[in-house]
Amino acid sequence: MKRSLERRLAAVPLLAGLSPAEIAALAGVAVEKRFEAGSVLFREGEPCHGVFFILSGRAKIFKTSSTGREITLAVEAAPSSVAEVPLFDGGPYPASVAALEPVTVAFIDARDFQRVCRTHPEVALKMLASAGRRLRQLVGVIERVTFGSVRQRLAGLLVEMGREAGSPRFPLTFTHQELASRLGTVREVVSRNISRFQAEGLIRIGGRRVELLDPQGLEREAETEF
Repeated sequence: MKRSLERRLAAVPLLAGLSPAEIAALAGVAVEKRFEAGSVLFREGEPCHGVFFILSGRAKIFKTSSTGREITLAVEAAPSSVAEVPLFDGGPYPASVAALEPVTVAFIDARDFQRVCRTHPEVALKMLASAGRRLRQLVGVIERVTFGSVRQRLAGLLVEMGREAGSPRFPLTFTHQELASRLGTVREVVSRNISRFQAEGLIRIGGRRVELLDPQGLEREAETEF
């Protein structure tokens, strides 16, 4: 069981570069937990109790305004991690995280993590380097939401999904409402722009699958002057 957990933790990008001994130290204090679809792992503003390593399933990182409007900052699919930033700065969780489907995580209590770091100082340094890459990704999200039109943001997201899939044909795993949350808009606007992309020959949607008919055209649509 422990060996299995070590292998799954070693696959998490945030832990890339850690030695087998360092991975084993983290696995030794980790607790596996399961969350059903729709369950909230933690909410924005709550004290940070620890870090979550996603071993299976997908979870969304989101923020909610005082009026109830929700924007999805990122969708994390296993193997991945959430809540690493407050683990280092001691602040509360800066955003909420909820399971999009059944999720299994390895949870490490903040105090246990600190004890591991005192024994293995390189753990914190290596994880900070990976956390820096996450920060750059979130800056890109802020730029798209702040400066780009919905059409540009949607085009960029479709191109990004194609790159992640490694193919211009991939399953559409998000509803129009979930896409709207990722883009900081409403479902009707997303549906309207998807219909326009199809009419313009940029994409084709059949059932729950998307085909990027003109990836270069979508990339041009996604270009934004900052």
